[in-house]
Amino acid sequence: MKEHSLWQRAWVEIDLDALADNYRTIRGTLKPATRLCCVVKANAYGHGAVIVASLYERLGADYLAVSGLEEALELRLGGITLPILILGYTAPDCASLLGRYQITQCVFSEDYAAALSREAQKADVSLKVHLKLDTGMGRIGFPARREEELYETVDTLGKVLELPSLVYEGIFTHFAMSDCGEMGRAYTENQLSLFKSAVAMLKARGFTFELVHCANSAAIFDYPEAELDMVRAGIVLYGYPPAGEVKIPPLTPVLSLKGVVDMVKTLHAGDSVSYGAAYVADRTVRVATVPLGYADGFSRRIGEAGATFGVRSGRATLVGKICMDQCMLDVSDVPDVSVGDVVTFYGKEGVDLSALSEKLGTVVYEWICALGERLPRVYYENGTLVRITNRILAYSDLPEET
Repeated sequence: MKEHSLWQRAWVEIDLDALADNYRTIRGTLKPATRLCCVVKANAYGHGAVIVASLYERLGADYLAVSGLEEALELRLGGITLPILILGYTAPDCASLLGRYQITQCVFSEDYAAALSREAQKADVSLKVHLKLDTGMGRIGFPARREEELYETVDTLGKVLELPSLVYEGIFTHFAMSDCGEMGRAYTENQLSLFKSAVAMLKARGFTFELVHCANSAAIFDYPEAELDMVRAGIVLYGYPPAGEVKIPPLTPVLSLKGVVDMVKTLHAGDSVSYGAAYVADRTVRVATVPLGYADGFSRRIGEAGATFGVRSGRATLVGKICMDQCMLDVSDVPDVSVGDVVTFYGKEGVDLSALSEKLGTVVYEWICALGERLPRVYYENGTLVRITNRILAYSDLPEET
């Protein structure tokens, strides 16, 4: 397809070949019978849910996971046929939609299960569900943090499992510290033990499940004993470790954030840049402006970290506060920077997001999930531009440039 200069302000590039390679690497670590659930919540971590899910479908993924009903419906309406598990809450009166679009819902409390069952009966649908146990994350789930809790919880689950119009395909939990290296090992192993105990107690009462799963991105590599029937791969598919403590095989970041230089100017000692005049030049500097700002999900916090970004063959540092729609870079040490040059903020020539996250006390997820809707996603496969999407504007509706 032809490129259209309309999107060449600031954009996100997605390397579908890298995504496929990461998928194959993860698949290769699993036993042949283990199913792979690819997590595509938050717009596939900023990568574009429908296109990414379509690739997983072509590659042979077994399941997809999302946060809520809207994300699941986006996939279904986008032509995705793989099973989809909603990891969070769906209003019970949406049972008809869950049934109509064959979406699997997690069930995490007795009251919620009862309400969902009632609404499913009203809508005359049978809903596939997965039970969620809270073995230590402390968010949603049937209580299972202590051995003494298990007996009462299993009694409750026995009643829940008899509710009409709910078909119990799976049971799962989520690890809280599997990405904390050795510091989190005892906690994670305790969660796994509690989970396995609950599953065994239910089996003793005649309740079994096709899919028993608990391994997230970190546990896939650090806790092979947690593989069970299925694993849920998230951030590792997109080329990043969940945290610095997790040792993963070689993976390639899939996403690059880029923008063009729209102006280059010379500032003299004493001249300031951006709001609050927080940056004041102490020498003559060349400053390049790029139309990318915090409205695009490019956080002001990044400016606090002294991060550098790739432009031409050199590195440039942010100066002044990041604005809503623009940011400024000191390009004094990069020869011949001019209007139209591309700056790589994230990606191969950009900042190391893992190191940036550690420095600022956060996680890679924050940077890539925050990338805004007005940034086009530009997809490459086999080195060729294959698709451009934008949630504001459908480029396919525009005439191609000649």
